[in-house]
Amino acid sequence: MTARRNPIRTALTLAAVVMIGLVLPAAAGDVPDQLPDPDGKAPDTTKPVKVYILAGQSNMVGMGEVSGGKSRYTGIYLSADPDAPKGPIGIAGSLYRIDAHGFYLSAAPDAGRGVTVSVYKGTYDPGANYDKLKPEKTETVALGVVQGFLPAIPGPHTHVARGYVEVPHSGNYTLSPGYGDSACNVMELDGQEVYRRNVGEQAVRQKVDLAGGKRYPIKITYFKGGSTAFWMNRLELGVSGTLDIVTKKDKKFPHLVDDKGGWTVRKDVYYYEARLTFKGGPLTVPPLPGNRTIGPELQFGHIMGHYHDEQVLVIKTAQGNRALGFDFRPPSSGREDPDSKWEGLEYRLMVEGVRKTLDNIENIVPGYKGQGYEIAGFAWWQGHKDGGAQELIAEYESNLVNLIKDVRAEFKVPKLPVVVATVGFSGKQMSGKYLQILEAQMAVGDPAKHPEFAGNVFSVDTRDFWRSVDESPADQGYHYNRNAETYMLVGDALGRGMVKLLGKENHK
Repeated sequence: MTARRNPIRTALTLAAVVMIGLVLPAAAGDVPDQLPDPDGKAPDTTKPVKVYILAGQSNMVGMGEVSGGKSRYTGIYLSADPDAPKGPIGIAGSLYRIDAHGFYLSAAPDAGRGVTVSVYKGTYDPGANYDKLKPEKTETVALGVVQGFLPAIPGPHTHVARGYVEVPHSGNYTLSPGYGDSACNVMELDGQEVYRRNVGEQAVRQKVDLAGGKRYPIKITYFKGGSTAFWMNRLELGVSGTLDIVTKKDKKFPHLVDDKGGWTVRKDVYYYEARLTFKGGPLTVPPLPGNRTIGPELQFGHIMGHYHDEQVLVIKTAQGNRALGFDFRPPSSGREDPDSKWEGLEYRLMVEGVRKTLDNIENIVPGYKGQGYEIAGFAWWQGHKDGGAQELIAEYESNLVNLIKDVRAEFKVPKLPVVVATVGFSGKQMSGKYLQILEAQMAVGDPAKHPEFAGNVFSVDTRDFWRSVDESPADQGYHYNRNAETYMLVGDALGRGMVKLLGKENHK
């Protein structure tokens, strides 16, 4: 397919979407790490519509916030003192957060911690060029330690600290070097004065924009000696992790944003919700008018739209609070409660929703010209509800195997490509019941354990896509803290996994 590129933003990169551990075949070269903008061209309607079914529970429904919210913190402060408490701290009924930042001797990746402090004879002289004067003493100091002290020599003297500072997160900051007497100083960051407190006067601070992970040269000239204290105040307390912030501030997923700052639209991908709203539209943000959230369908649809020349139809059928072992229980797993109308109901509704959509495809997909359709793939993201009962955990792997086989039989596609996204709650800190479910989900994609699925089922470990509550719009772990980046990354991984299964020989 002809690459779709916007020259204004092709230079922007998106390292976050490079999937760890996924080695793609040659065909995946057609899907670059950073997707280009949709080009607005009409799809090829001489070939059957490529249909993808997405199913699961509430996270497949989609809980990634597009916009809104506010910070849960009254203030965010950064300290380089290893003894300073880190994380949320409640003070007088308000919640604050203390993060760690670092001082380094140079910008080199292997630079040691701390700064160099040179001590010069005589009281501070504003006309002196201390960079050209010879110091009486120079030491490496752990700047930021409240209980530490600047080195001293007998008689009046002046201290100059030189080094580099690095913050973990991008944002707008003010800096406060020193405490007590040592708070009387002038500080430069990257050659610009950002703090000054003359003796007997109030401190004057300048706001500075700092990029997370970047080291900036600093120089602090102290008018008086004393404590090595240093702290920073992050001024922007807006919510993190909404799609607005992730795309328009953090500059990730630039293919979602057009040159005017609006959301791009994929005319070659049509999204239809076949379980709850029975509505659809061209793929954009939000996926359906009136929605406040996104799910993995957004990036999945962009991946598949870029990969195919044909019209793509993404059908999603998902409902919250549903277990694979009960609500989605596939026919091949048998009945545990034959008298229950609820057991297996979600599976039946999934099939019904897909069939009704396809039976009415000429009225659903704009510009449909009777070219027919091909069910090209199935994506599954679920697992939370099954963690509530040990028997559901124990049979999760067998139920997932049966689900794949039954979906293939239902739609008469024996080797239908299937991608499975694991649970990812708490990221690499996951343990207990959800780790057991993750292992079952990964096992289904392991050809050594299920050779019948070799080359046609792929499992994606989503733990790397977990974002903490401090990086997210909400404290809601079972919905991945409603972090839009997580939902985008899961969709990206599912899409690239599907491309892996389709293979070069299937790419027209």
